[in-house]
Amino acid sequence: MKRLTICLVALSLGIVCSAARADYSVKNHGSWPADWPQELEPLRKRAQTLEGPLVPNLHYAIPFSTREEFEAAWPHLLKVRTPGAPIVLRRGPSFWLGKEAAAGVVVHTPPTGVAPPADAKSVGNRTERTIYLELIVDGQIVDLNRIRLPPDTPIVDQRFGDEGAN
Repeated sequence: MKRLTICLVALSLGIVCSAARADYSVKNHGSWPADWPQELEPLRKRAQTLEGPLVPNLHYAIPFSTREEFEAAWPHLLKVRTPGAPIVLRRGPSFWLGKEAAAGVVVHTPPTGVAPPADAKSVGNRTERTIYLELIVDGQIVDLNRIRLPPDTPIVDQRFGDEGAN
């Protein structure tokens, strides 16, 4: 009986340790490429860069506290998106932004050194190979009635459940 208990504890510890390796590394600033639009530079200080979990994809989480700030940045954020890549809509709170921010944008990119395709159609449904945007919508700061979503862009609405509707 004691041997069985020890085996179960060891197995549980192994599972927990392997799950812990799937974490993200976090930098408390936006470390996106220097060739992104200059208008995004003021956002670096408030952004976070998350790398992971398994493949070292990069995620730039940018919280916004005013509608004007977000709306000024929105056209420039669209410039970094891979043409044809989706825009994902979610409600807060968000894993990416933390519990403090109600609204913002997460720019998801391939790992450092992996160039995104010129067009999302070339990678099919492999969204993780593109640069795509995730909007954390609160209806006040990020208000979908006040911004223009690009035509011919897949919109994945996950604000009301896990299943997305295109």
